[in-house]
Amino acid sequence: MFLSNSPVLNVHGETTDTVVFFLEDFIKDNSKLGNEYVGIIHGRSSNILRNRVHELLKKNKLVDSFKVDITNPGLTIVKLKIYEKQ
Repeated sequence: MFLSNSPVLNVHGETTDTVVFFLEDFIKDNSKLGNEYVGIIHGRSSNILRNRVHELLKKNKLVDSFKVDITNPGLTIVKLKIYEKQ
């Protein structure tokens, strides 16, 4: 369950190119730490950044599922898989 003390990455204001690096590291680190839910703040203006974040989340093998927060459309809630060394 996503709670107010769950880890959150704020990429609002970043470019679609730089968000790749922040997002990958954030997802990997939190999966290793055993955090099941995290939040990604992308803003809600033109949806360009949100679409890029969702595109990256779809491709990430550590992401179980994600959805836009119904009370804040500028936030995506992500459910992570627990990291396993390969």
